[in-house]
Amino acid sequence: MGTVPTVVHPEYKAREDGSTMKALAWFGPKDVRLIDTPIPEITEPDDVILKVTGTTICGSDLHLYHGEIVNLQKGDILGHEFMGVVDRVGPNVTNLKPGDRVVASFQIACGECEYCKQKLSSFCDRTNPSSLQNYMYGHRDAGFFGYAHFTGGFAGGQAEYVRVPKGNVNLLPIPDGIPDEKVLYLSDVLPTSYHCVMDTGVKEGDVVGVWGLGPIGQCVAKWAKLKGAKRVIGIDQVPERLAFAREKTGIETLDFSEHKDVVKRLQEIAPGGLDVALDCGTFHQPKTLLHKIEKTLMLETDVSEIVNEMITSVKKGGRVGIIAAYAGYTNHFNIGALMEKGVRLIGNGQAPVHKWWKEILNDYILTGKFDPEFMITHRVPLEDFPKLYAAFDQRQAGVIKVFVETKFSNPPAPGSVSTSRVEDWAKV
Repeated sequence: MGTVPTVVHPEYKAREDGSTMKALAWFGPKDVRLIDTPIPEITEPDDVILKVTGTTICGSDLHLYHGEIVNLQKGDILGHEFMGVVDRVGPNVTNLKPGDRVVASFQIACGECEYCKQKLSSFCDRTNPSSLQNYMYGHRDAGFFGYAHFTGGFAGGQAEYVRVPKGNVNLLPIPDGIPDEKVLYLSDVLPTSYHCVMDTGVKEGDVVGVWGLGPIGQCVAKWAKLKGAKRVIGIDQVPERLAFAREKTGIETLDFSEHKDVVKRLQEIAPGGLDVALDCGTFHQPKTLLHKIEKTLMLETDVSEIVNEMITSVKKGGRVGIIAAYAGYTNHFNIGALMEKGVRLIGNGQAPVHKWWKEILNDYILTGKFDPEFMITHRVPLEDFPKLYAAFDQRQAGVIKVFVETKFSNPPAPGSVSTSRVEDWAKV
C-alpha cells in the first residue's frame, strides 16, 4: 500500500567504525533473539542517540511475540519503554547534551502539528508512514518505537543503544538524585495508566472496576484511589496477580475463574452497578467457544467479551474506558445495551505521554505520593530477554513488571529489587 510522507524516517546510519550492540529482535511467533547489530549514528538533524540504562517488557509486547500485529518484519528490534544517558545529539538539538539522563516517550512526536501543540503526542500526524493503519482507522497514530511497521518501523529500546528521532521533544530530562527504577516507567506504563483514569473521568466517591491486573491495571487501581474512588474492584484469574492487587495495591478482587458470570458477581458485591469500568487487559484470550472459533478462523481480530461485561456492569449513564490494546474488528458487540443505558464508551487511545509525564514526575513521584517501584517484581540483564519473553508470557514467578539492565545501568538502588536470572525463577 506504500507509505505516507513523514518528517522523520525509521532508517538510520550505522557508526562508521562498524561497532555493534546487543539488541532483541523478532524473527517469528515466539521467536525473539538477542543479536549483534550496528550501533545507530545521528541520521537526521533532530536525532539523539541514547545509551540505554533501563528498559523493560510490556504486556502489549506479547502481541508482537505471538505475531498478532501486522507488518512485523524479521529482524525488527523490539521495545518501546526505555530510558538512558544521552550519547550524541544532532545539530538541531539544543536542549540536551551528552551525559544528560532522560526518559523516552514510547511514541515519536514531531512537536509541531496541531495535536503535538496540545501535547497529544500519540496523535501526531507527521511521524507514522503506515498507509495500512490509515486505511484501517481512517487516520494514523504517531510512530512508535519497536512496535512493527504498522506504527512506523522504528527500532526499539530493548537494546544497548537507541536512535531517538525528534529527540528534542521526545525525551524528558530527569533530575539528579532519583534512581532509574522510579522514572523508567514514565516512558509508558505510568502515563498510560494515569491517562486511562483521567480520560475516563474517575472522580471522588466512584465505584470502579478494573479488568486486567497486569502492570497497567495495578497502576490504574492506584491512580483511581488517589483520585478519590470509594471502591476499586480488580478482575483477573491469575492467582499471583489477584494476591498482588490485594496486598500491594490494596483493592478488592474478583477471580473470574471462580465466578464465571462476572456481571452477576459484580451486581452482588456492588449493588446498583459500577460508576466506572476500565479495560486494562493486554492479552484478550477468548472465553467462549464461539469467539475461539471466530478468532481462529480470522472472522474477528479482537474479542468483545470484556467490553460487553463492562457495559452491562456499569450503572445507567456509567463510564467505560478502554486503554487495553485492540487491533481491528470484533463480533457480538452489545450495542443495544450501550445505547439503551446511555453508557459513555471511551476509547482512551494510545496515551499522550507528553501530556502527563511532567505532572506525574513532579506531583507524584518527586513528592512520594506514587512510588512506581511497588510494581517491580524482577530485575534481569539484557541477555535474558529471549527467556524473559517466554516467562512473561507464561506469567512465571508472579511477574508483574521487570527492570531490564544493560551494561550502562547503575547497580540496583538501595531497597530496589536485586538482579536475578530468568532461568532461576522456577527454582524459587
